[in-house]
Amino acid sequence: MATDEGAPLGQPALEILEGRIWVDGCWDFFHHGHAGAMLQARQLGNELYVGVHSDESILENKGPTVMTLEERLSAVDACRWVTRSVTHAPYVTQLSWISHFGCKYVVHGDDITSDSSGEDCYRFVKAAGRFKVVKRTPSISTTDLVGRMLLCTRTHFIKSLQKMLAGEEGHGTEAERKAEGAAMLERVRLYATDETGKNPGADVWFWVASDAAKVEDTEEEKGSFRSLLKGPGPKPGQRVVYVDGGFDLFSSGHIEFLRLVVEAEKTLARKDGWYDEQATNERVGKGSDYGPVFVVAGVHDDEVINHWKGVNYPIMNIYERGLCVLQCRYVNAVVFGAPFSPTKSYLSTLPWGTPDAVYHGPTSFMPLSYDPYAAPKEMGIFQEISTHNFQEVNAGTIVQRIMRSRDLYEERQRKKGVKAGAEAAAREREIFEEEQRLKEARTASS
Repeated sequence: MATDEGAPLGQPALEILEGRIWVDGCWDFFHHGHAGAMLQARQLGNELYVGVHSDESILENKGPTVMTLEERLSAVDACRWVTRSVTHAPYVTQLSWISHFGCKYVVHGDDITSDSSGEDCYRFVKAAGRFKVVKRTPSISTTDLVGRMLLCTRTHFIKSLQKMLAGEEGHGTEAERKAEGAAMLERVRLYATDETGKNPGADVWFWVASDAAKVEDTEEEKGSFRSLLKGPGPKPGQRVVYVDGGFDLFSSGHIEFLRLVVEAEKTLARKDGWYDEQATNERVGKGSDYGPVFVVAGVHDDEVINHWKGVNYPIMNIYERGLCVLQCRYVNAVVFGAPFSPTKSYLSTLPWGTPDAVYHGPTSFMPLSYDPYAAPKEMGIFQEISTHNFQEVNAGTIVQRIMRSRDLYEERQRKKGVKAGAEAAAREREIFEEEQRLKEARTASS
């Protein structure tokens, strides 16, 4: 049994702050459900500290991880609502630990998480009255994604996200489709907020064109851009740069690429005097300081990715992938339905004008019959990001990891199902006990 002891080494916080919130978790191949928990937690305070469990503690309590600690940590650090990440956080959340980091409250979803002995991981903070509950993001989990990989399902694909958000496509009655579309649109709006989780933070657009224009290089079709959500837009002096991709299973490979794009632009800006005292003071004098780059990310449709990769790719649909990209601190705008090949006509009609640069990594794991970046190269705006530590981490390699350890992950899925039943029973017991307490309180006061 875990006990409330063993605070981390190092200088403890001088005080416990009401607005400093703590969340912790495995964060295994990061998805928008994880980001949703962080967003809701951030909205409850003004700082968010995120604990990341070690590979060893997850194996003991839950089963094998898909991603390494370093890969999981890179995803947490990239979330725009995170103030600080803390590695090797205990699987059972300890009062001494969160107090050491000055956090008053721990936030978790409305489901119960148990340790290897079947006890509630948050029992200590609940008993101390330092626990807050937020809603769990529906229809997404690490378990669901692993299931898609193992079963090779394609039922998660979305034909037209624009029509689905409008309630014109989907399952159920017209009223149910409208309600589902409205809920999905509201989630897009929430994920497009700034680092506070409360104000508009990113532009969101659709690119509307034929399927052929999205899949192949069709220079003659310009298509049209339609605004979904309005963000702050580029600030004075910022360079607008464009990136695109499937961003499937939004992994450390994608994240590191985006981070390096921002770093490359910072290096250019440094040479141009962006960080000089006078330039910095001028920006601060007009409101607040900001970075030198505005990153626009084009996200491909499900059918486009499936055309090139086949099988049941993408594992995440365009809605799920788009939310993952929106929550990333290195992205300022998203274009849903971006073409696989950014042509000159597409780039020159972007809502923010022709980009100053188009960035891409050096390799692709999709079989290509032509160079999709021929146009930006001819325009002299193509930039290549060199190899990095997470270069080979993408949807393909993640699926390979699952398949190589299929028996382990199928056993994990089975145990997860058994554990979920026990956790649901514990939740029902908790609700019953709370109702009993309320009933006794009402009786006593009457």
